[in-house]
Amino acid sequence: MASFISGIGRGIKKSVSGTSGFFRGSIQELKKVRWPSRKEMVSYTTVVLSICIVLTIFFFIIDLGIAEIVKLIMK
Repeated sequence: MASFISGIGRGIKKSVSGTSGFFRGSIQELKKVRWPSRKEMVSYTTVVLSICIVLTIFFFIIDLGIAEIVKLIMK
């Protein structure tokens, strides 16, 4: 296990020479990122919120059903 961890450390040292190299590499990678447009972001946000609402309602109904079953068992 220790050799695995030290191997990772050696790989990091080879690919990035110090803290400045890390930040230079990070900036280069961020320049390659394709950021979503405002329209895409609104669309993605709408999808995520819709799914959250649907799942909340679904689990609420399931929870009510389980609660009723437990009440019947406890009688």
